[in-house]
Order: sequence, then C-alpha cells, then structure tokens
Amino acid sequence: MALQKDTRKGLSIGALAARTGVAVSAIRYYEEQGLITPWRNSGGQRRFLRADIRRLSFVRIAQQFGFTLPEIRDLLAELPNGRTPTPADWSRMGNGFRARLDARIETLQRLRDNLDGCIGCGCLSLPKCALYNPGDQASQKGDGPRYLMGDKPEI
Repeated sequence: MALQKDTRKGLSIGALAARTGVAVSAIRYYEEQGLITPWRNSGGQRRFLRADIRRLSFVRIAQQFGFTLPEIRDLLAELPNGRTPTPADWSRMGNGFRARLDARIETLQRLRDNLDGCIGCGCLSLPKCALYNPGDQASQKGDGPRYLMGDKPEI
C-alpha cells in the first residue's frame, strides 16, 4: 500500500501499520494510551500524521529497551503535537531518554555484577544474612532486594 503524498489527507491506519510494522490493533491501543492522536476524515476514518511514523518507531525502540507505555507517553509529551518534530525537538527529548537509559544500564550492570553472590547467599534483604544484612538493616530502606537496587550495606 503506497503512502499518500498529500499530508493534509493523512495516513490511513493500514498505511501507518504497513510503514511501521506495527499491527493495526496495536496502533489502536497506542491511540487509547495517548501515544498518538489521529483525527477523523469526512468518512469517519482515522487519519494519522506522517510524524506518527517516527512516534511509533520510537515506541517500538523504547519498548525494546524496557520502557513502559506510561514512561514512553511522558517522553513523547515533550514533542510537539500537530507538526513534525524538528531535529532540535528530537534532540531535546533524546536527552531525557538518554538519562533514563543510563540509569537502567547502571542498574543492569549492578545486577549483573552482584547477582551470583546475592542469589548464592540468599541475602535479598532477608534477616538471615549476618554478613551483608545483619538484623535486616536493608528493610529500613524499603521493600525488595535493596542491595541489588543500589543501596549499599552499612558495614
């Protein structure tokens, strides 16, 4: 299916699906989640901006990096609605994306580097670990595997 050249007519949902590789049902879901905002033509059919091709491509990439749809929606909110984002728009938004990715990478590296020891001794913030968590001190910092989440043992 060829893309329409007249952007005033917009892209049909099928054309957008073909161009992005995103299923029509997923496009409708992303619309419900506020990630894209189509309009209706005189026949009542959804129409999308060409800029939505980039938005959906960004959604797919961000999901592969582990971002949730609410996180992606927050990132996309930084882009202008109703016009194609400029390189400066994408760059500004990319800075926030980059910072979140760096934080995820740091967490994953910490998990990778400490996973064997924590699983081996079972000290995932449990009271029985006398070496890293005497008296279940980690529980004072919150729920979950505190040391894998970045908290440091008080030695």
